[in-house]
Amino acid sequence: MSGIAEFRTVVLDCPDPKGLAEFYSRLLGWPITHADDDWVVVSDGGPPKRVAFQLAPDFRPPTWPDPERPQQFHLDVTVVDMEEAEKQVLEIGATKHEHQPAEDDSFRVFLDPAGHPFCLCRD
Repeated sequence: MSGIAEFRTVVLDCPDPKGLAEFYSRLLGWPITHADDDWVVVSDGGPPKRVAFQLAPDFRPPTWPDPERPQQFHLDVTVVDMEEAEKQVLEIGATKHEHQPAEDDSFRVFLDPAGHPFCLCRD
């Protein structure tokens, strides 16, 4: 099926684009491919897989599961070894969310340094 458009980039608002890009660069193993004061991109080398970080001085992180400021968006990333991946994301600056809705431990919820939720998912 052909779409109207081709996916290009996921963009996250944040107070520190360079810092958050460095976090996701380490998480995904993708280099920073563009950086200026208010826009930083990590990419696997091609347009189909890019995450960008945009300066938002008034950024307020989600407070999910509190509905006042829901997560609105989150990334799911697949890992082979959940315990090792959890250890590593905590070392690079993530925090484990207190709310863990997966009853079967098929995924775990973390917050990036700006407070965006993301999930480590079992392979």
